[in-house]
Amino acid sequence: MHAINIRLIQVALLVVILGGWQLGVSTGVIDRFFFPAPFDIVKQVVTWIADAGFYKHVGITLSETVLGYLIGTGLGVAAGVWLGLSPFVARVLDPFIKAVNAIPRVVLAPIFVLWLGLGLWSKVALAVTLVFFVTFFNAMQGVKEVNPVVLSNARILGAKRAHLLRHVYFPAAASWILSSLRTSVGFAVVGAIIGEYLGASAGLGYLIARSEGNFDAVGVFAGIIILAIFVLVIDLILDFVEKKLITWRPNAGEERPA
Repeated sequence: MHAINIRLIQVALLVVILGGWQLGVSTGVIDRFFFPAPFDIVKQVVTWIADAGFYKHVGITLSETVLGYLIGTGLGVAAGVWLGLSPFVARVLDPFIKAVNAIPRVVLAPIFVLWLGLGLWSKVALAVTLVFFVTFFNAMQGVKEVNPVVLSNARILGAKRAHLLRHVYFPAAASWILSSLRTSVGFAVVGAIIGEYLGASAGLGYLIARSEGNFDAVGVFAGIIILAIFVLVIDLILDFVEKKLITWRPNAGEERPA
């Protein structure tokens, strides 16, 4: 019942915001040129969805996002676990990691275009740089947070390094890693879209950039909404995966055993 009430409040809030927006545009209080009516935005979204060519743009952005997300996550988790288990190497590389992380990712976009061209891989490379450090720092911190008593007990029972990784380190770092996976989804999309902004002939970022170049605010807002839905769908998938992988974690409001 509590969940139903929350949903009703959320729907009511959305109706009030969109209704007020539509009313403001209709009465002239809100300038249609800068903030088009929600009804016009929905019409544009429906028009794009009904066009078969639109799915080519979605497929390209999805490919860039998924590749950047998977590669960045894989490299980030591997590097984070490695440095988490190697304190000496982590101390040696620490200033270099901080220096690279301090570089604004947008600055790297023209370099990737120069190296990899205007095709798919320059966008993937930018998405990888955005995703990598999010998962890297979380994975490294998760490994460092492993309970030393658990480690000692596992070693006493004869656990080798591979067993410790599988049964101790990765389960302990799972919450850290999965929380970073949620955050990095948005970064992967941002990397793909920024790359398409700099130069592309297809993709959702290209559609938004084209609408912006034509001073078409309806197209810009429609593209933003589609991107938001895009990220929400991925987030729902991650939520399902998280519930399957971390079955031991209590639900919100559930008491932990004493």
